[in-house]
Amino acid sequence: MTTASSPIGAVARYGLLVGPLLSMIDSSIVNVAVPDIAKDFASGGQAAGLEQIQWVVSGYLLALGVALALTAFLAKRFGVLRVYTISMVLFVAASAACALAGNVEWLIAFRALQGFVGAPLVPLAVSILLGKDGIGGGRIPISAALTLFLAPALGPTLGGLIIGDGDSARWRWIFLINVPVGIVGLLLLLRVPKHIGAPANKDTRFDPIGFVLLGVGLTAALYGATEGTTEGWGDPISWAPLSIGLLMLVAYTLWALRRPNPAVNVQMIRHRNSAIALVLQVLCSIVAFGTVFLLPVFTQTVQGNSAFDTGLALLPQGIIMGLGTFVGQKLSGRIPLRVMVVFGFAVLAVSSVFLLFLEQDTPLWVTALILSGRAIAIGFVTTPLLVAMLAPLPEEQLADGNTLFNITQRLGGSIGVSILGSIVAGGATLAATIDRFHVVGGVLIAIAVAAGVLSFALTDNKNGAVPLVNTIGE
Repeated sequence: MTTASSPIGAVARYGLLVGPLLSMIDSSIVNVAVPDIAKDFASGGQAAGLEQIQWVVSGYLLALGVALALTAFLAKRFGVLRVYTISMVLFVAASAACALAGNVEWLIAFRALQGFVGAPLVPLAVSILLGKDGIGGGRIPISAALTLFLAPALGPTLGGLIIGDGDSARWRWIFLINVPVGIVGLLLLLRVPKHIGAPANKDTRFDPIGFVLLGVGLTAALYGATEGTTEGWGDPISWAPLSIGLLMLVAYTLWALRRPNPAVNVQMIRHRNSAIALVLQVLCSIVAFGTVFLLPVFTQTVQGNSAFDTGLALLPQGIIMGLGTFVGQKLSGRIPLRVMVVFGFAVLAVSSVFLLFLEQDTPLWVTALILSGRAIAIGFVTTPLLVAMLAPLPEEQLADGNTLFNITQRLGGSIGVSILGSIVAGGATLAATIDRFHVVGGVLIAIAVAAGVLSFALTDNKNGAVPLVNTIGE
């Protein structure tokens, strides 16, 4: 059997981590390249305004939402490792197409394709790592923890480093760099034993109604959240699709609870701990993503720091978050689940207090320290809840669990960031903007406190997990 400590296991593990690393970096790296993309296409005689170029970012996110609705079915029907490998191949090809795009329309199309084919990479890689007989031995290796939490912080840093202050056409290297790195990852995948991950099940049936409800609902909700940041929540283009999307997601949940083979199995939410864990993950995502996406805005627009310097300030947070995740996982079998999660949210609330004292002249290293303190707490929240939710699931249900986790995390984070971003956007002057950031800090404190109180409702057992194996799929 391949283990995480054996040489073969280490090589295979790194092969599995390349896909999630590229996918998560690409979700944020393009943000710093938007002005250069618009400038490059404009220099070529094409009309490419910033509003149109923003679809390079939004298209990736929306296509990813649709593909997440398909991920669990594809994994069960064709096998987890096979779907992951094909997704990796297509992601590398789509990255090359983005780099070679001749106009903005093709770039948006290829970028959406990249998000669609790359959606399975994170949930399926985690499924394989957490599999009872998998490479991670049922636990998240520290390399995986570092990768999954460092990647979002690496995006702005790498983007600023690649683009620099030179030719605006250098944005193409943001996508082109994925090709050699992705090929290395594919070569490392050859060392992954073929038996790893749930095998194909030809009896798995496609759920078209569930797919439409989930896919369209998730896409509409993500689109509404995205527009809420730019257009404000008073505009129907924001709240209308968000409301419709959330209603469709509720309808999907009711549908899936009554179906033997839904697009994504949600039977686990019938159980108290699992339902509470998902809610807490959403709240944690709001607090975590809200800071990751809004503090760079503060450091650049208010404090005047460069994108690269801001990215460097985010790096310690990613490293500490990864280490905290690993430590949290180690302690999850020794310390009761409720104690760990309550402690994590308590630290999040205390560290959020320092956001109230951010000013225009606050040194960047102080901001990095604030982020690092919050990063420690997230490791004590996310990992215990994820392990508690997934550890008891049979191998064939891990793809469903990870997909549901990714959906709730991304949706909660997107809506939270949008609402917090709209608060900041209301500042008409520099002083007003700083005050708005302080309001956001107060909101984050309140969310962390509320989540900590809710965490007391969690029940504990010896391994911090809920015994769901006999009820999943009933």
